[in-house]
Amino acid sequence: MLEYASYALVLFSLAMYVVLDGYDLGVGMLSLAAGPERRREYGEIVATAWDANESWIVLAGVVLWAGLPGADAVLLPSVYLPLIGMLVAIILRGLGLEMQSAAGGYRRGWALLFGGASLAATVCQGLVLGGVLTGPHQRGGSFRGGAFDWLNGYSVLCALGLVAVYLLAGAAWLQDKTRGWSRSAVRRTGRSLLAVTAVMAVVLGLLLPSADPQQTQLGQPLRAVLFWLTVVAAVAAGAVAWYGFGRRPDWRPFAAVTTMTACGLLGLAVISVPVVVPPTLTVHQAASPHSSQLFLVLGVGLCMPFVLAYNIYAWRSFRGKYTDPVERPIPPLPARAHPLAVFPAPSGRARTVVRRTLLVVTGILAAALSQDVFGGVSHWIGPVGVTVLGGTALAAWVVGDRRDGRAGHFQADATGLKGVDGIDGIRAETTS
Repeated sequence: MLEYASYALVLFSLAMYVVLDGYDLGVGMLSLAAGPERRREYGEIVATAWDANESWIVLAGVVLWAGLPGADAVLLPSVYLPLIGMLVAIILRGLGLEMQSAAGGYRRGWALLFGGASLAATVCQGLVLGGVLTGPHQRGGSFRGGAFDWLNGYSVLCALGLVAVYLLAGAAWLQDKTRGWSRSAVRRTGRSLLAVTAVMAVVLGLLLPSADPQQTQLGQPLRAVLFWLTVVAAVAAGAVAWYGFGRRPDWRPFAAVTTMTACGLLGLAVISVPVVVPPTLTVHQAASPHSSQLFLVLGVGLCMPFVLAYNIYAWRSFRGKYTDPVERPIPPLPARAHPLAVFPAPSGRARTVVRRTLLVVTGILAAALSQDVFGGVSHWIGPVGVTVLGGTALAAWVVGDRRDGRAGHFQADATGLKGVDGIDGIRAETTS
């Protein structure tokens, strides 16, 4: 059963990525049609959480590689080109976003790079999805197709459909976070994108049986009931989004679009389980050994709550409507003389670097020893020893940072950066 836990982690991570990074990719694409001031504003809104949003695709890749290596060995070679294109676009998108945010004012080149790379990443993701759904050519658990097998009519339609979904999520997010759109403009744009998304969903759904080599079993009662429940829930959420665009509360369209997206992904999983790579490669066939599954489920499963907590913290910190940040200069650190100075004492920064380097080495050692534990050998150390070692390293890190904070080494973080990195830059306002 552990292989199904790994598969569930892959699906959950991909769903979180599509829901969270989908809206900021949509905002990036919408910035291409906006004016200079709007482009900078959209970039600042996305900059509050884009790195946390993209963490989910990293988790999905790790679980797929370690938990379902058979699927990874077939899927990656079949979509190498669009996948590499997506990664390059994500890198360029982050570059454009951060450089634009660091610039003193609007920079057209960086803003266009952010928007264009958002569009390129979305198109590549749609091509990857279409290439997977149409079934890679495989034999004996290995990919036997060509470099361009992913390029077909259905994958192009998937790319267009994903662009529509992300644009819709971006428009719903902008209604919640900005003031600039009039109610009529929000209503017109949101409803138009919702109609396009609904049409693309119907077209892709009708063409899926002919494009997908896997024979879906909707004749099975339980599978059919779950699938049609997701369809009904998606339609209901779409109706809520249609009504909510241009009306208060401003968060309602985004919540409805998120529900629609989640229902679509869940419906796709319902009609395909237990097949993970069409047409015949199942979860059980693609899974890694039991010891690897145990190590993966525990390791990644324990990381996910922290990533989710970071997402929630970022959303809570930057809730409300966007306002232009007020930047303040960073004051110099206070000079402190060592009370027992016979020789010059190392700086607080140097001590921090040395201590954290040692803690990182300790963490790597703990990870290496934990492989020995979960591999069933446990010659050097047991599970309790791994727990004690990791907990000691974490406690040393926290205690050391608290001591440096009391000594004033982080005083600039508490004074000069306030208002620069979003603490005062985006003020929370109650939305009615």
